[in-house]
Amino acid sequence: MEPNESTEDMLVRIAFEVLVPREEGMSEIMERVCAAIAVAEDLAPAEVSITVVDEDTIQKYNNTYRMIDAPTDVLSFSLLETTEGEAEFEAIDERQMLGDLIICWERVERQALEYGHSVERELAFLTAHGMFHLLGYDHQTADEEATMMRMQEEILAALRFTR
Repeated sequence: MEPNESTEDMLVRIAFEVLVPREEGMSEIMERVCAAIAVAEDLAPAEVSITVVDEDTIQKYNNTYRMIDAPTDVLSFSLLETTEGEAEFEAIDERQMLGDLIICWERVERQALEYGHSVERELAFLTAHGMFHLLGYDHQTADEEATMMRMQEEILAALRFTR
């Protein structure tokens, strides 16, 4: 996405539950990634909520919702996917609520070191990964994983978040 493209159709609500260096800059990264995906996926006006937490908090969410008692880097809770008998979420103000992302800041920092790139790039990657999950993409099979990785890397390259 070019810097002059409109991002007003993608509303990103961000909450930091942990101390994050350059919080404003990190918010901007998440907003840019979400907006680029919205443009690439040709989404109608949409909204996503992102909460940045510590490892203890994400471990509790992971245990409660996935029955995995361990921390993870990002969790996605899509409002576009419903189970049988569950009511669909209705858009407010003509804006479709996509869902919630929970990102673990400690994992952002640790994985950036492990993979040899910046925390900005890792945050952008985890935001993209979570967003694509909100939109229904998955990586349960090799083909799905290849598709999702390609899409994530295209967005990151367009925004200049390279390794």
